[in-house]
Amino acid sequence: MTVMRQGFPAAAGLYDPAQERDSCGVGFVAHVKGQRSHQIIRDADHLLCRMDHRGARGAEKNTGDGAGILTALPHEFLGRIAREELGAELPPPGRFGAGVVFLPRDPAEREHCKAVVAEIVADEGQQLVGWREVPVDPDGADLGPTARAAAPQIEQLFVAAADGLEGDAFERRLYLIRKRASHRLRGDGTLAEAKTFFICSLSTKVIIYKGMLIPDQLMTFYPDLQQPDYVSHLAMVHSRFSTNTFPSWDRAQPLRFMSHNGEINTLRGNSNWMAAREGVVRSEQFGERLPLLFPIVEPDTSDSGAFDNVLEFLLMTGRTLQEAVMMMIPEAWQKNELMPAVKRAFYEFHSCKMEPWDGPASIAFTDGRYIGAVLDRNGLRPSRYYLTDDDRVIMASEVGVIPVDPAKVVAKGRLEPGRMFLVDFERGGLIPDAELKEEFAARRPYAEWLARQRISLKDLPGAGQPPRYRQPELLARMKAFGYTTETLQFMLLPLIRELRDPVGSMGNDSALACLSDQPRLIYDYFKQLFAQVTNPPIDSIREEIIMSLECYIGPEGNLLETAETDCHRLQLRHPILTNQELAALKAMDHRGWRTRTIDISYPRSDGAGGMLAALDRICAEAEQAIDDGYSLILLSDRGLGPERIALSSLMACGAVHHHLVKQAKRTRIGIVLETGEAREVHHHCLLVGYGADAINPYLAFDALFQAREDGLVPAEVAADDAAIVAAYRKAVAKGMLKVMAKMGISTLQSYKGAQIFEAVGLRDEVIERCFCGTASRLQGVGFEVLEREAERRHALGFGAASEVCVPGLPNPGEFHWRSAGERHAWSPDAIAKLQISARRNDAGVYREFARQANADARRSCTLRGLLDFKPRRPVPLDEVEPASEIVKRFCTGAMSYGSISAESHETLAIAMNRLGGKSNTGEGGEDPARFKPLPSGDSKRSAIKQIASGRFGVTTWYLANADELQIKMAQGAKPGEGGELPGRKVDEIIARTRYSTPGVGLISPPPHHDIYSIEDLAQLIYDLKNSNPAARISVKLVSEVGVGTIAAGVAKAHADHILISGDAGGTGASPLTSIKHAGLPWELGIAETHQTLVMNDLRSRVVLQT
Repeated sequence: MTVMRQGFPAAAGLYDPAQERDSCGVGFVAHVKGQRSHQIIRDADHLLCRMDHRGARGAEKNTGDGAGILTALPHEFLGRIAREELGAELPPPGRFGAGVVFLPRDPAEREHCKAVVAEIVADEGQQLVGWREVPVDPDGADLGPTARAAAPQIEQLFVAAADGLEGDAFERRLYLIRKRASHRLRGDGTLAEAKTFFICSLSTKVIIYKGMLIPDQLMTFYPDLQQPDYVSHLAMVHSRFSTNTFPSWDRAQPLRFMSHNGEINTLRGNSNWMAAREGVVRSEQFGERLPLLFPIVEPDTSDSGAFDNVLEFLLMTGRTLQEAVMMMIPEAWQKNELMPAVKRAFYEFHSCKMEPWDGPASIAFTDGRYIGAVLDRNGLRPSRYYLTDDDRVIMASEVGVIPVDPAKVVAKGRLEPGRMFLVDFERGGLIPDAELKEEFAARRPYAEWLARQRISLKDLPGAGQPPRYRQPELLARMKAFGYTTETLQFMLLPLIRELRDPVGSMGNDSALACLSDQPRLIYDYFKQLFAQVTNPPIDSIREEIIMSLECYIGPEGNLLETAETDCHRLQLRHPILTNQELAALKAMDHRGWRTRTIDISYPRSDGAGGMLAALDRICAEAEQAIDDGYSLILLSDRGLGPERIALSSLMACGAVHHHLVKQAKRTRIGIVLETGEAREVHHHCLLVGYGADAINPYLAFDALFQAREDGLVPAEVAADDAAIVAAYRKAVAKGMLKVMAKMGISTLQSYKGAQIFEAVGLRDEVIERCFCGTASRLQGVGFEVLEREAERRHALGFGAASEVCVPGLPNPGEFHWRSAGERHAWSPDAIAKLQISARRNDAGVYREFARQANADARRSCTLRGLLDFKPRRPVPLDEVEPASEIVKRFCTGAMSYGSISAESHETLAIAMNRLGGKSNTGEGGEDPARFKPLPSGDSKRSAIKQIASGRFGVTTWYLANADELQIKMAQGAKPGEGGELPGRKVDEIIARTRYSTPGVGLISPPPHHDIYSIEDLAQLIYDLKNSNPAARISVKLVSEVGVGTIAAGVAKAHADHILISGDAGGTGASPLTSIKHAGLPWELGIAETHQTLVMNDLRSRVVLQT
């Protein structure tokens, strides 16, 4: 039999296994009094099979993404099989552990793994009772070829406790055995099947049976589960929907303590912070042996696996299950005025110790003593529960999973955002959320501790007003930091006038930073990532109550203990510091806190290599500051001058952050930036995303102060400098919240260090040094180029007179085309030719336009301009499709009626219908009168009807009159955001078409409120196919790293067509930050999608379009 390698393939082409996502169905059934029975197992199987639709299949109908069950340890059953099969008597419950282990199929490697486990068990002073081959029935379960070929050898391990060891102490020893074995064997490069080795569970309390199965295969595949003496008082089940079809038995759930439906959006940041804490945590339970558990988060695990790793670590080091869950998934406490003060203090205290694991999540958890579930603070995953009069409790992703007589139901409900549902088997009942949290909040005087230990900016002694730059020095510094006339005109001045991120329209046709001739800032190489399909974005305006910018910064305490001094940290309400606040921090010597200032400029005379030498020096000084007992480091570029070049604050921050994470020292200090470079919302998001705790954009303030004195800021907008700073901070706050919301992240504390970006055109040497773990699929610019560009910017401000020709700020034409400025895909000359050709119906002028447009693309504005066709033998003309057939593949962009006029919208439809192509309604609906052909034979009916988050104009009649139904999950110009049509544009006709009210503005919410996961998308696809069986169902996505894995999930959800939109798409209105910095070029997205679908054997199922 062929043995398929277990797990995901290595990164290849544009596919990256790190981008895989899951969505799932979870549930459990239990007896609240703790009575064990086999009926619990049968009920759980019924529950699991009823959630089949929440799992998925790949190219084979009998190969599932994963299913499994967690139960209490069935002592009677295990005792019987130990006697019958091992000839051994198991010790009493609590004195032995049992677990299910996936082992290599290769006999030699399998025996090696078992020998290593035996060695570690003996080294830990415990007794290995024996191994038992777990009976499996792949034929009876009709296991699919892929799952069968990848199936590991499945065995059961029995370990008896040494004398005097039992209960939690023995459980911790089993944890050590598992971690040591996993680290040693899964990381063994000499084993071909190293990643096959996986200990599903090893515990005195619970056991897990799982695999690459569909729900109705589980019980048949594992005959153990059918045995009458296999009894339990609880059973947790999970059905997995993965975005891939790669064999991964180990990623099936339940995990060791939990099952997860959702996605951890902040995973990279959470994992990095846990790695950093390994240098400061101390455990009474493990003592000097604690490092044997590191890394806490195991390599190559999923987001669910990482969460489970940390939850298990907290439990084994002394936290209770409930407390650990409350720390990792806290309620939205910051703005909840109705929350009791004692509970607020509990959450605030623990926010000093750990950042939330943020993202849509319904998590069921158990340790055998308790079983429960919790929703994320947004409540973006469904969960329902029943309690019956025979003491059964049923919780699942939906109702109806187990038939229940309504007369037997004594309580029912749904999980609420941030709320916990808990069953205590020893107490024999449900514990209400309020009672549970009140009990934990009252255990310690958290409010008193906070009052005594918390440090606020207002508590710090003032340090006076820092120096302000005025002309001509101000102008020189602005030039050296890359300021342009467009910076003021389009970004900074509108920011404080409108108190929000400035809004623009159309699209972005300027060159990528890596293709530009201009000395672009390194921020421009990064693109913001966003949520689509597998997790939803959130609405930063209407859901503001669950969002927060508040953070505690500075040295953390020991995560594994609870002490008053843990909250001796600096509280920041806003990440942007005023000049006065920065001066106070710089001079701070307060209650044991001191700040070390590090100059991030370097001598101009250093020449080549100066930038790298500066990075080495800055990282070394930062580490030394920690060793010297400083609480904050302040990275400052005020040292910029004629003979000193400023290092990019983003590079300096990222390099220091990652250096300290690798040294496990990052949680021992806070990082504050004093920067003349950062000024835009995108800049601040990047700095925080790569580890900055606070930012003082002093040059942006000085530039705005000067603009006010020059009369560019009206008095009604800002009467004085303080008003300018307040307006800037308010606008930046709104902008940052919106960027966080695109990814479904609610708190800045979770966003910090999460690296929710992709780099385009940065070489690996830069990524590894400053932005470790960030995707950069296009190589190109390295330190040598970045150093030259820094020198070019420096020369603009401080070069010799002969080098500086511009008396004011330069205008590179990044927003608007200029003859000697930034490259643009569309030049005025090309647009003029297009207009002339259309007005005159002149094919010759059109050919001139086409030549010029292609030449503009080839001038390195776009990635496709760098590509060429491979030479090949010419194809005979009679084998080529005629033009009349080729144009049938053409589609218009999705422009809604309302964003363009009725005349334009209808003309496009008529033209495409004449060609045989397809016009797209956009998300604004379509007048039903257009469904009927015109007397001339023309038709105004759009072939593609779009279904967007606002559902404007969507009726069954609308759906029935389509050749293609397109579900718009994201838009290239503003992925992760909704559209907006101002009320003044909503006339009677538009209102009638959209089924709304004239004069009332219309907003499309960022998410579809019936699509919070890939299973929800599958449901909508199913519904649309029923509404119009003849229509092709399309899903519109936007290019980003990982879009290929999302598209694979969309294909498994039975879409017929997938559209990959690029970052340059047009729009009626969108924040400039989104237009310029969100989404990726479609060339990357379409290539990744094609490659990933091919790897998953799904390419033949769908048509791809861009």
